[in-house]
Amino acid sequence: MPSISDCKCVLVIGSTSGIGRSLALAILDLPSQPTVIVCGRRKERLDELVASHNATGRLKSVTLDVLSERNALKSSIKEIVNTYPDLDAVLFSNGIQRAFDFTRPDTIDLDSLECELATNYTSIVRMITFFLPHLIKLGERGRPTFLYPVSSGLSIYPAAGVPDYCATKSALHSLSISLAVQLKKKNVHVVEIIPPLVESELHGFQGATQGLSRFWLTLEEYTKETMEGLIRGDPYVPAGTAVDQYKKFEGGKLEAAARLYGQS
Repeated sequence: MPSISDCKCVLVIGSTSGIGRSLALAILDLPSQPTVIVCGRRKERLDELVASHNATGRLKSVTLDVLSERNALKSSIKEIVNTYPDLDAVLFSNGIQRAFDFTRPDTIDLDSLECELATNYTSIVRMITFFLPHLIKLGERGRPTFLYPVSSGLSIYPAAGVPDYCATKSALHSLSISLAVQLKKKNVHVVEIIPPLVESELHGFQGATQGLSRFWLTLEEYTKETMEGLIRGDPYVPAGTAVDQYKKFEGGKLEAAARLYGQS
């Protein structure tokens, strides 16, 4: 299977911090020397990232709000594709995490919950839909293209304190399997990235950082392990504790989905 090393131009959505930022810089350092486009809402962070890591001239930036109105998002993606016609890989690392206690239903902020759903799942479905015509066209010309959704080990083994987050990641996990099967013949490779608990700003919103820091995988360790899987061309890339979780609960599911779809 082709791998990240075959990519000429990689767009990393949600790369102003955490996993997205770290993977973007690791991809930039590949011996294959791809162009890497960092992408997110916070322009000042994107500018800082490019200014501090662009000695090669291969690091670019694009400001994008994944929660934009549907047609506005479609136009933004069309502009990205027109600006970077060599774009052959998109990594989706955008995500937020909120805690909800359904034993106290009066405390559930549905606006916050629906924002989490849109950020972590619906926006990614929209963006995949809008990027696919370009990626399929490249694939049909014989050039492998890639979609890299970032889900979570919590898509496999949920944490009850963040139920909506786990549900969004489970939805993305299921979608990734289905798209990997559907798009295989189009030379579009869907490779799900499955992090465990990782050092990240994701956990800071509700004051969970101090407690979780005793258990998480450092960002450096996580990035190293994940890049190894991406470079090997693994069909899915769990890391840390997510490796055993995947083997125990998900082993064989991708192959089963392919058989069910008629791709034995």
